[in-house]
Amino acid sequence: MFDSVDHVVSQLEKQGYICDKRIGTVVFLANKLGKPVLVEGPAGVGKTELAKVVAASLGRDLIRLQCYEGLDEAKALYEWEYSKQLLYTQILKDKVAETIEGATSLKEAAEKIGAEDSVFFSDRFIVPRPLMQAIESEEPVLLLVDEVDKSDPEFEAFLLEVLSDFQVTVPEIGTLQARSQPLVFLTSNDAREMSDALKRRCLHLWIDYPNEELECKILETKVPGIDQRLADEVVAVMHKIRELDLKKTPSISETLDWARALLALNAGELEDELVSDTLNVILKYEGDVQKAQNELSKLLEKKTAEVAAEKPQPAAAPAKKGILH
Repeated sequence: MFDSVDHVVSQLEKQGYICDKRIGTVVFLANKLGKPVLVEGPAGVGKTELAKVVAASLGRDLIRLQCYEGLDEAKALYEWEYSKQLLYTQILKDKVAETIEGATSLKEAAEKIGAEDSVFFSDRFIVPRPLMQAIESEEPVLLLVDEVDKSDPEFEAFLLEVLSDFQVTVPEIGTLQARSQPLVFLTSNDAREMSDALKRRCLHLWIDYPNEELECKILETKVPGIDQRLADEVVAVMHKIRELDLKKTPSISETLDWARALLALNAGELEDELVSDTLNVILKYEGDVQKAQNELSKLLEKKTAEVAAEKPQPAAAPAKKGILH
């Protein structure tokens, strides 16, 4: 249990997750009030990671339901293990014969077998999926419904019942109430608008790209050994690139990938040639790479012109300069 908002921030930082008080407040209230959290924002900003570190900080098991188009309640809740039922039927066929012994009609035999439905329709033949696992867990867990915006509106409507009452109904068995209420995190990449009904049941949290100061702190935490100057330059260039109209804007995960790639290349600073050679680490479309190269070339020319205007130098061989120098 978290004692305060500051306690949340410090505990998440111990797990390697750097966040501000706004995120800490939502996590604290969700834990205190038992409310689900709908976490929205661009891909790669740490929404799924937030759920993972909250689970680790609270000492809870994480149960993850990955959403996708066509996901239905059978795949999210439970499935009947029909092959096991058939196997039991074959093994117990002698007992079935004893059960219907003495029946004088087909109807009477069917009624006798029907009276034993509880044998073949019980939890021993149910394969629990993430939602049922979370509800049936003896210990409190954290249920992560990841990328809920990829699921169909019908599945979203089904989730409302589960999130409202924390119970599920299996027609052949009955209603199963949560043994311990899970803490629920739902994430969305904003691919489609979530319904008002879902938002009303949840605390809402929007995680955006971090400012330069916070992103530098994240970089230093996640990529130990990176030089402060290189970290500052990487973050500055990333923020410049995010201002462009790109098909896929690079996020924090790409910042970390780029920093690790630069360290692997023994880079001490961002030189224009090095940036050009490694843009494919952070940009996934050729059109985006070309836009970024054009913009960074303009930036370099502007910086060069400013330096030349302020402090004229005698003619000499040009020195190799970093992209931001």
